[in-house]
Amino acid sequence: MSRIGYKTVNVPAGVEVKRDGDQVTVKGPKGSLTRTFSNIISMKISDGAVDFDRPDDNNKTRALHGTQRANLNNMVEGVVNGFAKTLKLVGVGYRVQAKGKTLVLSVGYSNPVEMAIPETLDVKVPDNTTINISGISKQEVGDFAAEVRAVRSPEPYKGKGIRYENEFVRIREGKTGK
Repeated sequence: MSRIGYKTVNVPAGVEVKRDGDQVTVKGPKGSLTRTFSNIISMKISDGAVDFDRPDDNNKTRALHGTQRANLNNMVEGVVNGFAKTLKLVGVGYRVQAKGKTLVLSVGYSNPVEMAIPETLDVKVPDNTTINISGISKQEVGDFAAEVRAVRSPEPYKGKGIRYENEFVRIREGKTGK
């Protein structure tokens, strides 16, 4: 059983945490994030720290306790440092381009795949086989990176496809003739 909900969330100087009903807003140097939190878990906002407390020990309350604490911690970390993911294109002729607010992927299909880049994210293409995705929301960065990867996920025989920077793709052996 995880006890992460009992850990205090440290709020650095320059970051402001406000709760208005079930909406929690975190403002910091990189921007502002708002998220809906359940009123079941009580939240004590003090100077430089936020503590969470649960009223009882039923399963739903215990699950919410740790989840809400982790979500707030990620919000604070996002407005201070931000989050980033890097994707690599592996395969002959696989290319990527950023055209305005559109990502154009040439990954072996008959036509290039065009993806709209969300307004809240910053996407850079340093070379034609690398994509850097960054933003203040961990969820949005991860979701968009997963969407891009799903266009052509790594296949198990040659490892071709779009993969995360440090992702290990286990290469399977092909069929052997008799």
